[in-house]
Amino acid sequence: MEHIWALWGGFVLDFLIGDPQDWWHPVRSIGWLIGALEKQLRRIFPRTKQGELAAGAALVFFTAGISTGVAALILWAAGRIHPLLRFLVMCVMCGQLLAARSLEKESGKVRLFLEQGDTEGARQAVSMIVGRDTKRLTEEGIAKAAVETVAENASDGVIAPLLWMLVLGPLGGFFYKAVNTMDSMVGYKNDRYLYFGRAAAYTDDAVNWIPARLTAFFFVMAAWMLPGMDGKEAWRIWRRDRRCHKSPNSAQPEAACAGALGVQLAGDAWYFGVLHKKPVIGDAKRPVVAEDIRRASRLMYTASASALAAGTAAAMSALNQTGLRSIDIKQLQDRLASMGLFDGIKKK
Repeated sequence: MEHIWALWGGFVLDFLIGDPQDWWHPVRSIGWLIGALEKQLRRIFPRTKQGELAAGAALVFFTAGISTGVAALILWAAGRIHPLLRFLVMCVMCGQLLAARSLEKESGKVRLFLEQGDTEGARQAVSMIVGRDTKRLTEEGIAKAAVETVAENASDGVIAPLLWMLVLGPLGGFFYKAVNTMDSMVGYKNDRYLYFGRAAAYTDDAVNWIPARLTAFFFVMAAWMLPGMDGKEAWRIWRRDRRCHKSPNSAQPEAACAGALGVQLAGDAWYFGVLHKKPVIGDAKRPVVAEDIRRASRLMYTASASALAAGTAAAMSALNQTGLRSIDIKQLQDRLASMGLFDGIKKK
């Protein structure tokens, strides 16, 4: 249970201080590692389709392995000094691998600009957290883009690493972050990364498959709990629109969020000067407004806290069941001994 209490500590740490800009952050180091490995692998492997596919697979292997290995080494060294230091390092690691506070902070900047009537400021702020072109976005388009980012990154940046750390501790979180950062850097279908980034993109889809669906589920649960949100619609829209995206995972939380807020998300968007036709998610019952950004953040926090609480309860239940089985086995051994079934066995 040590890693679970460390995760609670990290969750609170992220809530209180987030990611101060002047602090070292593991994702920056992972990003540097990916860039360095890409340069070396492109020199080693031939510039053919098979060569780039192999190089991309090697990138996944080495990035995930080195990132997780370095984290394990740090925890081992801290444990050699003192167990309490190891626990505190685990708390810090868990906090750094969660992005709830940063997500709320950056999306909140967009909301404040919109509320002040500064469309250009809001457009600039949203350009820092989305990949699409923002020059053509209206005020509603800016608010919609921010809400979509909160919904999607509630999975990628909060609940997915949280779930990986619930199961495997901080090392699981580092493994996940390594894969997710690779996808962010090389998982593109352009000339440079079509083959080289394929392994990273497929691996990211795999490690996010369960977390994305659990994020949507906890969004639905959160919508039932929060005033002003519609749990019934969150469930309906999730079931209807959860596959309305090329990615097998992205539409899962977005659909639940759209239903909870009672708005329509996604749709056509411009990327690098090219209009991409995309299906809509949710029903356009009303326009998306600045306040929906705050509401999406509340949904994200409630869902992530619920996921952590549910994971903790499941872990404690599993431990209790293990303890009961141990007691039952001991009682069975005593009963068999009292029946004389072990009389012929000599103890050494």
